[in-house]
Amino acid sequence: MSPVVYSTPTVRSTVSLTKVFPLDESLYSLQDAELKFMQTETGISDEEELKAHVMRIQAEAYAVFPFPCIRRFAFLKVMISQSEVYEDLIKLGKTRDGAILLDIGCCFGQDARKAAADGFPPGQIIASDLYAQYWDLGHKLFRSTKDTFPATFIPGDAFDPAHLAIAPPTYATGTELNSTPALATLTSLNPLHGHISAIHASLFFHLFNEEQQSHLAHALGGLLSPLPGSMIMGVHGGAPKKRECSFPVGPDGAAFSMFAHCPESWTELWDGQVFKKGTVKVATQLVEHPVTTGGDMFYLMRWCVTRL
Repeated sequence: MSPVVYSTPTVRSTVSLTKVFPLDESLYSLQDAELKFMQTETGISDEEELKAHVMRIQAEAYAVFPFPCIRRFAFLKVMISQSEVYEDLIKLGKTRDGAILLDIGCCFGQDARKAAADGFPPGQIIASDLYAQYWDLGHKLFRSTKDTFPATFIPGDAFDPAHLAIAPPTYATGTELNSTPALATLTSLNPLHGHISAIHASLFFHLFNEEQQSHLAHALGGLLSPLPGSMIMGVHGGAPKKRECSFPVGPDGAAFSMFAHCPESWTELWDGQVFKKGTVKVATQLVEHPVTTGGDMFYLMRWCVTRL
């Protein structure tokens, strides 16, 4: 298959696949907590019925764009609650007046739904993805509607300034801030500069090269509220030293290449480049995931940037 490329007005954003593999039922696997979450959210208690339902939605999603994470059922792996700061995020939603959570690169919205299930007000959750079809498939997967899950979805390309322009971080914490717009009326993320209490970005940054990751970090940094405790958190591929990495994604050794930050370079990006040095706390953790079919050792980097 020819590489698939999409472009944006400011940054050329490329996701290239040299080969698309058929879906593989054997990759389906749910841990106990994941199974319970899916059963609760879908209302399907029978495990075989649930599996058949998931695989039907997976096939539709793979036809939208054949991301390896779709093939590997990554949309069943709720990432947000695995963070060490997850309870702090939920507390923000419960205690900060008008707190807003943004799930960027949301896919089916599984992380946003987990946060809502644990107490973050769903009407104060925004989700965004390049592919609006994924959000629609999320409603189909979880058997929900806009009424039963009233989070706001705003489709758009994170590199398109009409959707998400780079703005300097806000440092004022008083009446200098503009009032927060009504979320349901939004058609882009730009009116939310300086207003978002928590941003979640999992399995997202590693889709892009170093320059593009810097662009995204600056763009998301401008959205974050200046109030202490506001956070940007997520997980993606990392490395002990920043570099280009290659990992097998299919049965015949075909590889996916990505740029991986290390904890030190990731910290330097946020503390000193995106934000004024000393105004945020950056926490990172590298977790090894051995690759058995060749390629580099795969590391997931869990991280959180918190305003002080």
